[in-house]
Amino acid sequence: MADLRFDDRVVVITGAGRGLGRAYALLLASRGAKVVVNDPGVTLQGEGVDIGPAQEVVNEIQAAGGIAVANTDTVATPEGGKAIIHAALDHYGRIDVLIHNAGNVRRGSLKEISYEDFDAVLDVHLRGAFNVVRPAFPLMCAAGYGRIVLTTSVSGLYGNQNVVNYATSKTGMIGLSNVAALEGAAEGVKCNLIAPGAVTRMAEGLDTSQYPPMGPELVAPLVAWLAHENCSVTGEIMSAMAGRLARIYLAETPGVFQPSWSVEQVDQQMAGIRDPGTPWVLSPVPTGQSDHIRRSFEMARKG
Repeated sequence: MADLRFDDRVVVITGAGRGLGRAYALLLASRGAKVVVNDPGVTLQGEGVDIGPAQEVVNEIQAAGGIAVANTDTVATPEGGKAIIHAALDHYGRIDVLIHNAGNVRRGSLKEISYEDFDAVLDVHLRGAFNVVRPAFPLMCAAGYGRIVLTTSVSGLYGNQNVVNYATSKTGMIGLSNVAALEGAAEGVKCNLIAPGAVTRMAEGLDTSQYPPMGPELVAPLVAWLAHENCSVTGEIMSAMAGRLARIYLAETPGVFQPSWSVEQVDQQMAGIRDPGTPWVLSPVPTGQSDHIRRSFEMARKG
């Protein structure tokens, strides 16, 4: 089996100074990628600036014979997002792969979380994704090639307590990824999501003593595949946790059709409405939305 390499590919990785992002950067660089290691070196709460973490990763890559440059711009503003992408253009003349991994944590219950803490997390995770995808996407489309990997989480897909800001961001990422996948499909640009599970500093405060091995190196190979030209999927959600790799997807029950409904009939029919039966699994690309509409219309026509 031939190695899957990234020779001459230019990769931008946000939040690459530590944890998962560092593992992605080291792996892709070891396989020939030219890497922009973006990390402002902030605290877990998103405060301060320190070039140290990004530069340390660059030093590791260079010591191993790889090519990388450090960048400390923030994903949290449109200007920062543009600067991160332009770092790739300025140093290497192009961008082929974008991996948005940057994140911060500000915990709080839905009853008590402040608007400031809610926005601070959305600014890095969700708006941060848009802030780097927006300038990178047209460049990829113009080049006829691109790979985008965004980060979601089971804490968003299935919910978790005391992280409404994080969960909202990670679920919102699905919409961004689906649109990028749809609009990029005809232009050689693929976009997918990774839902990673790894013990990094974002697990600070959690009891991980009973966890199985969950290092970032167990997630990095799947992310590398999603970033590679061999990646054969787009608009999908992939999971990596404790050595288990899987696809996560949305599904619909076939549902129940009636030409009209009363509240009482909804109540009577709820078991059937919720019955999974043979579920509909509709992929965003190429025609998930239109398939949903078409199948619904077909049921209506059949009566």
